[in-house]
Amino acid sequence: MPIAVNGRFLSQRVTGVQRFALEVTRALDAMAGAGQLPGARLLRPAGGPPSPFAHLAEDRASILRGQAWEQAELPLRARGSLLLNLGNTAPLAAGRHQAVVIHDAGAFDTPESYSTAFRAWYRTLHRALPRVGARIVTVSEFSRGRIAHHLRLDPARIGVMPEGAEHILRAPADAGLLQRHGLAPGRYALVVGNPAAHKNLAALADCAGLLAARGCRLAVVGAADTAVFRQGNGLGAAAGQAVAALGRVSDAELRALYESAIALLFPSRYEGFGLPPVEAMACGCPVIAAAAGAVPEVCGDAALWFDQDGPRRLPAMLTRLLEEDGLSGSLRARGLARAARYTWRAAAEALLALLPEECQT
Repeated sequence: MPIAVNGRFLSQRVTGVQRFALEVTRALDAMAGAGQLPGARLLRPAGGPPSPFAHLAEDRASILRGQAWEQAELPLRARGSLLLNLGNTAPLAAGRHQAVVIHDAGAFDTPESYSTAFRAWYRTLHRALPRVGARIVTVSEFSRGRIAHHLRLDPARIGVMPEGAEHILRAPADAGLLQRHGLAPGRYALVVGNPAAHKNLAALADCAGLLAARGCRLAVVGAADTAVFRQGNGLGAAAGQAVAALGRVSDAELRALYESAIALLFPSRYEGFGLPPVEAMACGCPVIAAAAGAVPEVCGDAALWFDQDGPRRLPAMLTRLLEEDGLSGSLRARGLARAARYTWRAAAEALLALLPEECQT
């Protein structure tokens, strides 16, 4: 049975989930171009930009948009194919002839981070998908455990695949953003995340002062989608000359930020995978992260860890990185080696290997 990719993600703003969908589909497209996926298709609503995939036959005729298209029209257009849904949602009517990647159990585990409507929809949909026979896939052992717990599934029913990191190296670094914001190489620490509660940006307040005392700054990338996220505790009083709020940036700008930063500070207390730390490591940027969620599983010994409540606090770990000879270089080397394990081609191949034969009948 040929594969059809749910291309709804192409009409959405690019965050981590859409990045995942884009890069996995790009890898599937290359495989289709090599003749490995005969009959593979891209299904998407009408409108929007041209498809970035040269080898996936495109079907974009539709009347509806958004969730209505996904639930009502997509299963009809996917008939005769195994539908791959890469972005947390999938049509119930496609039943067992599909796989859906659910990235985490955040709608259950961190409800304070999401709007009431979003949380209710995800909980309802995620509970229903296994009941109609959809194959559930996720991106870490941590997420497998949490999804299995909330959906009351045997963990063995949930497949696990990795993500990739090489996309951040695709575009040449654009250092213009650093110049516009007065960010000197090696004189700032980087934060990538939105103000949602689980991103835990409040943990950075002491770091802003610590950096300012050394003539350095804190550069913060990201913006919140208020339709999805509730506003959490941001930097608050720490904002000022010590903090450069950069908003959304391009991949080329983000690469330049990673390559010139003292470190990526990643205080998130809940992640299904944790793409920014892997991107940072791929760019040779040391990572200081909270020992929470899937991030320790993904980064292993290539990051410097801190505890939310315990002796290893974030300011202490940042001070250690700034003062301990050889630590920064060691983290860079370990990070580069760790990031090399994660490629989107390997992710796509792992996904295809997880599709059970009974789903393709």
